[in-house]
Amino acid sequence: MNELTGRKRGVFLSVIIPARNEEGSVGETIAALSKTLKDRDIHHEIIVVDDGSTDGTREVILEAMKANTELIYTRNDSRNGFGLAIRKGLESYRGDAAVIFMADGSDDPRDIVRYYEKLEEGYDCVFGSRFMRGSKVSDYPLPKLLLNRAANTMLNIVFRLDNNDITNAFKCYRREVIEGISPVLSLHFNITVELPLKAAVRGYSYATVPISWTGRVKGIAKFKIKEMGSRYMFIILYILLEKLLSRGDYVRRPRVKKPG
Repeated sequence: MNELTGRKRGVFLSVIIPARNEEGSVGETIAALSKTLKDRDIHHEIIVVDDGSTDGTREVILEAMKANTELIYTRNDSRNGFGLAIRKGLESYRGDAAVIFMADGSDDPRDIVRYYEKLEEGYDCVFGSRFMRGSKVSDYPLPKLLLNRAANTMLNIVFRLDNNDITNAFKCYRREVIEGISPVLSLHFNITVELPLKAAVRGYSYATVPISWTGRVKGIAKFKIKEMGSRYMFIILYILLEKLLSRGDYVRRPRVKKPG
């Protein structure tokens, strides 16, 4: 019996994968992820949210479902957007915790095992970092890298965070965290900062672990820097105002103390 969860099978993980026109990579992503989780006997489901794809993404997922009972397909048929696709997945996931995972093969499924282990220790959230000792990054475009480092440095200073890669989507949240930071406002990639910043500001505990990241080799990147500046700023200012003016109304006591 697991002392932290009270369940014989441990934490039930829901992996949410937003996918838009990812026919070239989503099949391999699902296969690698499923094998890793099954090999470690981690109770899980994989929810792929088709964000209005116009290529063969749907067909690839449906074919994969024939041999994978843990795989679930859903489609975001309303307004499309990265944030909206994740929100669609969060509406129906069944697990004790939700992991956001990229369809393009940039995230390493083995890192989810690290996330799982931290959840088993009692943390509310697990935030990976591509820029700490033990992490590995390949083929990261230099302009994007410089912008990433500047943005994350600013966020660390302003919010006093213990994570230097807050803008990365690949993170894990217990169900009580998702419920505690709702409603989620972001429609696009700014959801990558809304979820962890709200969790941190509202007092949920989190562990930071090194992760690996590899630049995509198939398909086209959906993130557009010039389209996201104002959207990121809106979410950051919104959460900063909560931190400064809410008088701690939303803060809760952490589940565990951070080691060390």
